[in-house]
Amino acid sequence: MNHVGLVGRTTKDAMIRHLSEGRVQTNFVLAINRTYKNSEGMVDADFISCVAWGKTAEAIVKYCGKGSLIGVKGRLQSRTYLNRENQKVYTMEVNAEDVRFYALKTPGETDATTAPPPISEDFVLPEHESELVEQP
Repeated sequence: MNHVGLVGRTTKDAMIRHLSEGRVQTNFVLAINRTYKNSEGMVDADFISCVAWGKTAEAIVKYCGKGSLIGVKGRLQSRTYLNRENQKVYTMEVNAEDVRFYALKTPGETDATTAPPPISEDFVLPEHESELVEQP
């Protein structure tokens, strides 16, 4: 079983990537505070790399600026790639399958027509729809 659930804040504005065959993707990092304090009395954070595809990726880029509080449900996946020094790099990331928006900060300087609707409850973006949908 491979299930991951996270709630954290985005560390920067996400950027959309257009890939072959019309697919879209975005990478983002969630900062998640730990539940305890370190030896200096400060709360540390973990920074988790995430990837989203399709309509989910488009919604994250459109609505989630740096510091937005979001929830991500997905699965952990590993992959490898060759870096500039031609060395094999192993990485682990969360493949976001469901995203919930809790407290959004507008990305960059967005005009009012692309701003998200007021949030009164949790919102979720189903895979098959491009607009935010309120949960009952």
